[in-house]
Amino acid sequence: MVRLSSISAILRVIRPVNCSMIGLAAVIGEFIALGDLPSLREAFLGFLTAFAMMAGTMSVNDYYDIEADRINRPEKPLPSGALAPRSAILAGLSFCTAALVAAASINVSSLTIAILALFLMIYYNTLGKRTGFFGNIVVSICVGLPFIFGGAAVGKVTAILTFFSLMAFAANLGREVTKGIIDVEGDRSRMIRTIAVAYGPQRASMLAAVIYLVSVGLSLAPPILGLVGFGYLALVSISDAGFIFSSISLARRWDRENAKRTKNYVLVWMFIGLLAFVAGSVKSP
Repeated sequence: MVRLSSISAILRVIRPVNCSMIGLAAVIGEFIALGDLPSLREAFLGFLTAFAMMAGTMSVNDYYDIEADRINRPEKPLPSGALAPRSAILAGLSFCTAALVAAASINVSSLTIAILALFLMIYYNTLGKRTGFFGNIVVSICVGLPFIFGGAAVGKVTAILTFFSLMAFAANLGREVTKGIIDVEGDRSRMIRTIAVAYGPQRASMLAAVIYLVSVGLSLAPPILGLVGFGYLALVSISDAGFIFSSISLARRWDRENAKRTKNYVLVWMFIGLLAFVAGSVKSP
């Protein structure tokens, strides 16, 4: 019988809020591609694939990060002893298997993208993380993929999905660089050459700020090209204001605490951006 404490620890490892955002991104991708609500089956399998893939790779990531987390975040389930490393690996394998089965139940294109995402995350967890910024790029590709996956799931990858995927990629890349500022001590101990380790927290903060502004710039392209409705502008302006605020904050302060706050705020701006994608795709009556 699985103990409640173990279930709680696994939930802390997979971070359901983050996984739900990725699952929602896949469903939003389906909605945008169709210009209408996907079927219940398409929505369920799309959400399940993205959610489970994210959950599985996060579990494996925490397994490989256990030594760094003993320094950076000793309160996390694995370094604190709340969850055994073997349990994290088993959870990771179970979630990733569920993701591949769900993707295979949709179509070949969906399964291909799911396998690509799994391959990228395996590379990141085993080798790519030590490369620092390149590893950040790999993770961010996986965050942008759910929109493309959603389009593939309904057989229609559109130009607007590509733009949204690029925006998600840029926003998450900035967030990954920001996270490097928080984890600099543990990363240095494992010789992980993040921007913060290689060039210092100040330069990492400046780079993250610039990347967030690139995301804002990308958000202007869909309305200029006439690909979205007015609802997109109303919500994306809030998201963009948040990213600009975070950029200014990082440019002024590059300490660990400010980076931690910024990382959490950026997750909110990304969620509002998701809502903007939906609003921009709703057809006028």
